[in-house]
Amino acid sequence: MTAAVTLSDLHRSFGRVTALDGLTWSAPAGRVTAVLGPNGAGKTTAVECAVGLARPDRGAVRVLGADPWQADADHRARVGVMLQAGGLPNGTKPLRLLRHLARLYADPLDVDDVAERLGVTQFAGTTVRRLSGGQKQRLALAAALLGRPEVLFLDEPAAGLDPHGRLDVWDLVAAQRDAGTTVVVTTHSFEEAERLADHLVIMNAGRTVAEGTPGSVTAGRSLEDVYFSLTRKGAA
Repeated sequence: MTAAVTLSDLHRSFGRVTALDGLTWSAPAGRVTAVLGPNGAGKTTAVECAVGLARPDRGAVRVLGADPWQADADHRARVGVMLQAGGLPNGTKPLRLLRHLARLYADPLDVDDVAERLGVTQFAGTTVRRLSGGQKQRLALAAALLGRPEVLFLDEPAAGLDPHGRLDVWDLVAAQRDAGTTVVVTTHSFEEAERLADHLVIMNAGRTVAEGTPGSVTAGRSLEDVYFSLTRKGAA
């Protein structure tokens, strides 16, 4: 299966802290890849390298065939990103922000439709700084979807959401996959990974410790059992 995202032997350090230590994995095109790992495993750093926000010290990153660090505006328009720290401007209101972002794309989604589907209209009159964590998650996800991305990176998209919000996000991710979008989701939730993933990556200590289809990774065991056996202290 063709890979839309490939990380090959990535190394990335911050002073004496090694975030990525030879990390290698790929995300098949048109599928949902769930990336699991404990805090400090390097998941967010890997995503930052994949979207061009960070440059690995060594190794290669390819997204839709391009190096994201050197990618042009046309490439960046094909990639949607939702990070844990969304960088949303605090002084604006949600719909104003989404309409501004939509003008940056040649063929954006309809802002009102996206806002309605994600419940953003319910808090449209509140400035970003006054939004709850879950509301900011919804707004950041809406922003990531506006450009009709071919590859969508979601860093813990359901974190901080109530059960209804999680179901909304999961349905939306499945719909993106069904429309042909490649989706990479980092998560701590076994339920989320089991529900969404066509492809699994388990990271620990900056390295990939398991990768493949859910069936090949778990081999008849529960995902939770496999995860803890691979990520317990000293397992890397």
